[in-house]
Amino acid sequence: MLEAKDLTKTFGSVTALDQLNLHVRSGEIYCLLGANGAGKTTTLSLFLGFIRPTSGEAIVNGRIVERFPIETKRDLAYIPEVVHLYRHLTGIENLKYFAELAGRRRLTRKVLLEFLTRAGFPVEAADKRLGNYSKGMRQKVGIAIALVKEAKALLLDEPISGLDPAGANDFLRILESVRDQGVAVLMSTHDLFRARAIADRIGIMRAGTLVESLLPAETSLLDLETIYHQSVASSAIS
Repeated sequence: MLEAKDLTKTFGSVTALDQLNLHVRSGEIYCLLGANGAGKTTTLSLFLGFIRPTSGEAIVNGRIVERFPIETKRDLAYIPEVVHLYRHLTGIENLKYFAELAGRRRLTRKVLLEFLTRAGFPVEAADKRLGNYSKGMRQKVGIAIALVKEAKALLLDEPISGLDPAGANDFLRILESVRDQGVAVLMSTHDLFRARAIADRIGIMRAGTLVESLLPAETSLLDLETIYHQSVASSAIS
């Protein structure tokens, strides 16, 4: 579903991403770990077509992003660390607006509420202005938008940063449900514990390079912490 082939991005003399090769299948959660500046956000931005690669290819559902920027965006949904929605609109109004942008017109209120419910959103808050929502509630509206759009892949950049433990666990349960519906999920995070709990595969990035690819089922949390901190230490030394 998502594939990077020798994907490289430079900014002047700085190499932000160096020949990344990565594949995220449908119905799979892939977590990217790494220190700030490791290349995680650059990777997501290249899949989203926000920036162009220096070389290599970002591929979404068999299409090269650079050649098919509009078509590939239709298959993607993106949830950044801070979800940017319209604060003056209610939750259901935001969902309706973005559903119509995605071509899902004439959805009834009942159907829109069903999408919010599937995203774990409290329906009693659906008619309250988004400006009064917590971060976790805004993210759930983002998940509902991904569901109503029928996105084939979901990209998330530090989505659980700033959430309390209960909110983070709730959000990850929703991601598991999305994964079980066949959506490919690529998520960057600093949370090793929750990455190991939810991911089907984990990649560790350092200085724009994927240095480790791990199976959580075969890797203890202690081993993951050791490998991660060794990678960060190597990056600091270099």
